[in-house]
Amino acid sequence: MDVAFALFADAANLSQEGKLNVLGVFDALQVAALPAVHPRAHLVVHLKGTALDTGVHSVSLRWLNPRDEELWSSNGELNVGSPPPGVLDMDLPLIAQLDLPLDHPGPYRMHVSIDGQASTTLSVMVRTGQAAPGLKGLVS
Repeated sequence: MDVAFALFADAANLSQEGKLNVLGVFDALQVAALPAVHPRAHLVVHLKGTALDTGVHSVSLRWLNPRDEELWSSNGELNVGSPPPGVLDMDLPLIAQLDLPLDHPGPYRMHVSIDGQASTTLSVMVRTGQAAPGLKGLVS
């Protein structure tokens, strides 16, 4: 499996037709003060696979602050079913709804590993203080 793209968003889901819907993509957060929590962020990892990827795969997430301290981690499984006959490539969207703890300003990282192999890393810049003119509260 390969990561086609990965991002943080305010919301994400799969439609009845299997279409990936993503709303409010962000790579920076403005908070009034720290510590804080950015609630209900959606981590979207879009994987591409083939019939060779059929089966159960382990998924590991690690959230690190700017000091390289792990604030939390989670492990789970991704069960990939067999594709229909004639289908060569599969889209395998992974959507996780998360509360992101924030304790220091600076760049945070989400490490995503599949089957024990580092697959991708996402970054989110966290800033504190007054939001830019026209922006109020927690902005993503």
